Amino acid sequence: QVQLVESGGGLVQAGGSLRLSCAASGTIFTFNDMAWYRQVPGKERELVATITRGGRTNYPDAVKGRFTISRDNARNTVYLQMNSLKPEDTAVYYCNSVHALSGKEYWGQGTQVTVSS
Repeated sequence: QVQLVESGGGLVQAGGSLRLSCAASGTIFTFNDMAWYRQVPGKERELVATITRGGRTNYPDAVKGRFTISRDNARNTVYLQMNSLKPEDTAVYYCNSVHALSGKEYWGQGTQVTVSS
């Protein structure tokens, strides 16, 4: 059974930094494209960053230049380094994986990030 476990969320002041981690198990990690999403109550879940099996990354304009996604295939872990955080970055952050062969998608349980002004 595939499991994604996020960690690293918390409370930080505006301008600060946090690093989120997502540890994957139950899957061959290198077969998965990984991503981070975030969601605010009452709003749709939005994409924050993606990283392919080959390490290619992509970001929406809202976080480009501030967030960096990376992966450590030896540790089956994907990271999200968040710098210059803003109050509008406050959300529950979710780890996502898509298996390249089967197309199956999995989600973590989410980790809360709160940025105070």
